[in-house]
Amino acid sequence: MLKYQQLLKDNEGDLAALITNEHGKSLIDAKGDVFRGYEVVEHAASFNSIAMGETVENVANNVDIYSYRKPLGVCAGICPFNFPAMVPLWMFPLAITLGNTYVLKPSEKVPLTVELMIDLLA
Repeated sequence: MLKYQQLLKDNEGDLAALITNEHGKSLIDAKGDVFRGYEVVEHAASFNSIAMGETVENVANNVDIYSYRKPLGVCAGICPFNFPAMVPLWMFPLAITLGNTYVLKPSEKVPLTVELMIDLLA
C-alpha cells in the first residue's frame, strides 16, 4: 500500500486533470480529492499490526477477552460522482489490505478516475 500511495502521489496531476475534465471541479479542488484519498491509503499500510487482534486479560474475575480479525470475503462499493477519487480510496485499499476481495462500481459519470487508480494498483 505504501508503494500504491507513492504511485498516487506521482500521478496526482493526471488524476486531478481527469477529475477536472470529467466532473468539472477546479484543479485545486480535484487535487484535494486525491490527497484526502491517499491519506487513507497510507493508513491502510499500518493495518498489519491492527489486523492481529488483541487480548485483554482480567476484564472481570477470571474473564479474558480475545479478539480475532478475519477477512469478510467479498466486499463491494458504489461510488458517487462528486468525489471520484476520494470515496473509492476510502473503500478498496482498506478492504484489500485486510485480505478481502473488493468489487468497485464507479459512477458512470466519472469512470476514468477510478480506472486510472485501478491501473496504478495493478
